[in-house]
Amino acid sequence: MATKNPDTAASTAGAAGMKIKWDDSNMKSSYANVANVTSTREEVVMLFGINQAWNRGQKEVTIQLTDRIIISPYAAKRLSMLLGNVVKEYESRFGALNIEAGPGGETKQ
Repeated sequence: MATKNPDTAASTAGAAGMKIKWDDSNMKSSYANVANVTSTREEVVMLFGINQAWNRGQKEVTIQLTDRIIISPYAAKRLSMLLGNVVKEYESRFGALNIEAGPGGETKQ
């Protein structure tokens, strides 16, 4: 799994001895504020969706699932490492992310 960061792509290309060409002609963009992950021995399944519930006191919330991505455990491990590096870089620039707080910094009830 590669990343589109030009610096990383260049170093990956040098280490692997091949040039990576990014073709985004069929790419789509999706927004998700909810994710769930399950796995079997052969695959990791990531579900992404949108929680549109505005009332926090609801007894039941429906999440509209929009995308399912299925990858191998090897690709999942590489993705985990890439995401860890991105979060580490983000926090070094902008400060620690408190996952117990909402997006605006408000504490969840």
